[in-house]
Amino acid sequence: MTARDENGAAVAPGGATPYWPTPLAARIYASIGGLFVYVRAMAVFLVIWHLVSLWIGNPILLPSPIAAAEALVDLTRQGEVFSNVVASLTRLGTSFALAILLGVPLGFAMGLSRNVFAMVDPLIELLRPISGIAWIPLGMFILGVGEALPTAIMFYGAFFPIVINTVVGVRSVNPGLVQAARVLGVGRAHIVRHVIWPAALPNILVGARLGAGAGWMAMVAAELIGAPSGLGFAVEWYRELLMTPSVLAFVFLIGLLGYLFDRLLRWLQRVLTPWAQTQGGAL
Repeated sequence: MTARDENGAAVAPGGATPYWPTPLAARIYASIGGLFVYVRAMAVFLVIWHLVSLWIGNPILLPSPIAAAEALVDLTRQGEVFSNVVASLTRLGTSFALAILLGVPLGFAMGLSRNVFAMVDPLIELLRPISGIAWIPLGMFILGVGEALPTAIMFYGAFFPIVINTVVGVRSVNPGLVQAARVLGVGRAHIVRHVIWPAALPNILVGARLGAGAGWMAMVAAELIGAPSGLGFAVEWYRELLMTPSVLAFVFLIGLLGYLFDRLLRWLQRVLTPWAQTQGGAL
């Protein structure tokens, strides 16, 4: 039988009232626990990497994590990390902004109009399965080697997830909400702005995350062969020089920047759509 104090609260066997952490403390504990799990996983990965590099015994094939870290420090001091990161992030920002500016309005039009959907959807579904990487050879003929090719490939990769998720978001709006707004005499423009847009925004942001990931991978691939700078260009450059530690350093930066951009979009999801979390949305 559980012991209770004079107020009816449960008490520990020794008579002390049990401690129930506040929601903020619970979130802090969960964050610390998640950090420990991440650190342990990274430690195991680095140990395995180091052991495999020792077993291979050839630093050109697989250098140790220490060698890759030293290369990253040297490249940072020389300014190559900064210049190539800025080049890739500039292309990322330009192409991602274009994908948002064109993809979201098109997705809204397809979601609101059956005629627009019937006209555009076949073309979307025809082009969507084609990887952006497959367009690189043709893109080099049309756009040449420079800023345009990786930016266009990134746009291509990000565009389709944004359009499709916008369509899904618009079409998943509760019809009862739209009907209630019409009964109250609300105009179509206000319904789109105040009813459909907030309801579709969580799906749009999910599409933005998916599009950013797909576009980032495609853009780095385009930089390998069709750009004068950037992280992908640096990977290919140092591969030709057989400087594998530098190659791995830039590969690490590619993964790190992709991860940080995804975390940024997750944060925007939580800030812009707090109701999605209260409804059980996993952000």
